[in-house]
Amino acid sequence: MLEPQSTLFFVLLVVVFIGMLWWLLVTRRLVLRILSALLAFTSAMLFGIATVNKYYDYYPTWSAAWSDLTSQGVPATSVSITGGPRTVNASLGHFDVAIARQYGLTLHLKVHGRLSHITRSVYVFLPPQYFRPGSYQKYHFPVIELIHGFPGQPQDWITVLGVNTILDTLIAEHKADPAVLVMPDANGGRGISLQCLNQHKGPQDDTYLAKDLPQYIYHHLRVQPLGAGWGIAGYSEGGFCAANLGLQHGKTFNMAGVLSGYFRPDYNQLPRRISPFASKKQYRANTPVDLIKSLPLGRAIPQFWLGAGDGDAGDVHAAEAFSELLQLRQPSVTVRLVANGGHTMLTWRLLAPPMLEWMTRGLAAEDTYYHSPRAVARRHAAELARQRRALDRKLGIKTGTTKKKTTKNTKKPTKNKLPAKTATKH
Repeated sequence: MLEPQSTLFFVLLVVVFIGMLWWLLVTRRLVLRILSALLAFTSAMLFGIATVNKYYDYYPTWSAAWSDLTSQGVPATSVSITGGPRTVNASLGHFDVAIARQYGLTLHLKVHGRLSHITRSVYVFLPPQYFRPGSYQKYHFPVIELIHGFPGQPQDWITVLGVNTILDTLIAEHKADPAVLVMPDANGGRGISLQCLNQHKGPQDDTYLAKDLPQYIYHHLRVQPLGAGWGIAGYSEGGFCAANLGLQHGKTFNMAGVLSGYFRPDYNQLPRRISPFASKKQYRANTPVDLIKSLPLGRAIPQFWLGAGDGDAGDVHAAEAFSELLQLRQPSVTVRLVANGGHTMLTWRLLAPPMLEWMTRGLAAEDTYYHSPRAVARRHAAELARQRRALDRKLGIKTGTTKKKTTKNTKKPTKNKLPAKTATKH
């Protein structure tokens, strides 16, 4: 087929280029000479673009290229969610429930960050199970936040990588569990690289992606609370984002997937290269390899999954070195290498299925624990205790007053009771 990476397409461009050069040499009419020169230049330019596209394996089909370049290829429902998790189905706009139950639904949101004051586009894929009755009707789904690379846009996860189709296929094959996929604009534009960091005197991307956006999704969709049921993943620059945000916000993200990522921040790629930091201290605080060494041993960090193409020595070395550091805190770290893979979309398309399989299964296990009878009873007891303390404060009752009076009126303890009390404390 005549797709942008096919051999036939490259041969056609070469034939057109040679034909236009021949026409330029033999024709005598000035208009035709100009036209042939323009067509020769155009075919040569397209050949160069196609070569770069084939090298990075960015657009495998014309439809993927058109949809990504026009930003019209994601059949998303643009909505402004106003309800909470119990009423969200009524506030998603007009959609066919039967189709949603079979294929899922992709939402296009404009999410404003209360803390960061950033407003950006966010794509959300709700799996078919989200709309199905029965056991899923009251189920709170795990969430995976997916960060794109540079240059890139959030819809690249759908139009280029096809992550929603991959997840549906894995679920149908019983290799993965349903999850909500959240794909935010991480940088504010295709040609902007901010590495998901809180910029010095600039956008607070870290705050937006790890605080504002998760809180928005949790309060408006039927998903798990932040922490055990949340994961984050990304490729290339998004891989650095996943590693750094995961370590910085261990209470938000429980699992992290890094596809061909790096682990030391670089200069931001803008019209000019600039540092996002005001000091070396801020740089070290946002360097995953340094964070692993400096975070307290009791600090919770996500479980990591690392992937790379073995054809890119830099990506492989970065993944293996970071894996060795992680083993100081985690008994086992998954490292998946793609044979003959490079720093390309093809590599990330091959890494996405095993990463999603690993992450959705892990997050679903955490969800099972969260909804277990023991966990529910524990949260219920904690909530009753909180309500009791609030009622005591409202009535002006000091906690522990009765106990102190009783202790004051009791007899002086004998010598053999003091060790017993001490032993009880230990």
